[in-house]
Amino acid sequence: MKQLKDIPLSILDLSPIRQGGSAADAFARTRDLAQHAERWGYHRYWLAEHHGMPGIASAATAVVIGHVAGATSTIRVGSGGIMLSNHAPLVIAEQFGTLESLYPGRIDLGLGRAPGSSQATMRALRRTLQGDDEFPQQLDELRNFLQPRVAEPRVRAVPGEGLDIPIWLLGSSDFSAQLAAHLGLPFAFAGQFSPAYMQAALTLYRRGFRPSPTLAKPYAMVGLNVYAADTTEEAHYLSTSHQQMHVNLIRGVPGQMAPPVRSMEGLWTPHEQASVEATLRASIIGDPATVRTQLQAFLHETQADELIVNSMIYDHGARLRSYEILAEARSA
Repeated sequence: MKQLKDIPLSILDLSPIRQGGSAADAFARTRDLAQHAERWGYHRYWLAEHHGMPGIASAATAVVIGHVAGATSTIRVGSGGIMLSNHAPLVIAEQFGTLESLYPGRIDLGLGRAPGSSQATMRALRRTLQGDDEFPQQLDELRNFLQPRVAEPRVRAVPGEGLDIPIWLLGSSDFSAQLAAHLGLPFAFAGQFSPAYMQAALTLYRRGFRPSPTLAKPYAMVGLNVYAADTTEEAHYLSTSHQQMHVNLIRGVPGQMAPPVRSMEGLWTPHEQASVEATLRASIIGDPATVRTQLQAFLHETQADELIVNSMIYDHGARLRSYEILAEARSA
């Protein structure tokens, strides 16, 4: 059975914007968290692309990756992920070629298929939604831009071509799992918001995996939410900020991250409660002992090769403490 101490532990950050705060505040907290994470032994620090979300500051994901990589020295930094449907592959190749040139050997390119935004936002990004069939073509185009030059191409990614930038496929269902398996690429599953499809997607990926020059055997990273504190009561209290954000999403009124509350009673309907709890089912909430026990159980259930943790906690000190407890639980 896999043991926690043998599994890399990583962080997924959306640079949350707190009520009354600003994106600048969020980026300062992201930088500080990344520096602490590096000291605590976390393996990667990934940032996610979202657009038009008042509570999420990481829209210009490549720029924020540069902000984090420039403030750290050893931790890998990357995207979890870039939504390829929003961008021309050449632009992504150039952006991540630039990042890899600035911070060699530390940059990951995680790619998602969903737009991560409304169709109106996609039009504002000057992209069109053409369906699932477009993603493999875009991916192939992007990978070709990053290959070493063997002839005089009509279009070149400079910087970008010939650089060793690991590409990951991200998913919350089976499409990217099967594509990652077919191409022999590492796969990251978004268990932090899509737990219902987790086991099916991981099974499809592992069963269908074809060895490639990139990867000899399947490598699956699984996302989950963790809210750790010195007491279980405090951990449950901290988790309510994330719950409130999801209630707002259900209601179609996304907002900034609200302070935690002692009880969600009266803040959600029974239907909303059931929906939020189902969405966030892959969450660990508790004191250090509880976190370690449940994290080992999650690892046993998923057989993940790596875990990536999202902790949407309002208070920065409490968020740091949660990740510190998690790092201690892994090495205990």
